[in-house]
Amino acid sequence: MTIPTADAFPASGRRGLKIVAGVLLALVLGITAYVASGPYFAVRAIRAAVRDNDAAALAEHVDFPTLRRNLKAQLQDRLVRSAGEDMQASAFGALGLSIAGRVIDGSVDTMVTPLGIGALMQGRILASRFEDSITPVDSEGARAPKQDVVYRYESPSRITATLRTQSGTPVVMVLTRHGVNWRLSDLRLAP
Repeated sequence: MTIPTADAFPASGRRGLKIVAGVLLALVLGITAYVASGPYFAVRAIRAAVRDNDAAALAEHVDFPTLRRNLKAQLQDRLVRSAGEDMQASAFGALGLSIAGRVIDGSVDTMVTPLGIGALMQGRILASRFEDSITPVDSEGARAPKQDVVYRYESPSRITATLRTQSGTPVVMVLTRHGVNWRLSDLRLAP
């Protein structure tokens, strides 16, 4: 089997092939640019949803099951490390760690909701009672703090976006790609 060369096609056919190749190249570059810029648009959409107290818009950009799982793992690890070896070795210590682990699981399940994420992103303390929507804040709290976001690609499907709360605490958001869309899948807690 021989591969046809450009001379095998008439001039009009070569021109058509160039147009098709150009369109395909532009399409591939466009999709690549869209996927690469997706995290920036996702973070902007998350911040806008928090600013506008729009729980539904926020939920579109958060992978809640994965986020809950990742936060539980981080908190469980901190609990075990802070307890130390002596606590882990004793029967009462193991029972205490088990109970504390269940409290952590329940707390994360309650907090990792559109309401809880909105409170974290605005740097507010979550009120003791939970409502179905994000509660509005006073006019001073409604203004978004000036934040510079630092982005870092960890892989083609994972990026971190680091921003600071009003108190200066860094919040590292991990976004993962699902198809061509990017969703918040982890929050790395400050040490």
